[in-house]
Amino acid sequence: MKRYGSVLGLKPDQIAQYKRIHADVWPEVLEQIKKSNITNYSIFLKEPENLLFSYYEYVGDDHEADMAAMAADPRTQDWWAICEPMQAPLDTRREGEWWAGMEEVFHTP
Repeated sequence: MKRYGSVLGLKPDQIAQYKRIHADVWPEVLEQIKKSNITNYSIFLKEPENLLFSYYEYVGDDHEADMAAMAADPRTQDWWAICEPMQAPLDTRREGEWWAGMEEVFHTP
């Protein structure tokens, strides 16, 4: 199992809508998350900075392939098409990232 954390901005005028849609995530999206070997997936919001922090645990053997399968899923693509206009990616993210990856620097043994 490997842990992943990432951060992303959220447009201030989209906070209520973002919370609303995440209170009722589509079942097909949740199923794809499971199929992609992701567990304990959470998104936290830090206001007033309007930063989203994402955390998940990956239990598969090929993270890159599982993330590609998720990205190719049509229903997940529909979900992202709704979410992405609400989001504000960080200028400091790596090329090719939407959510900026973070380095884990501490975890209790």
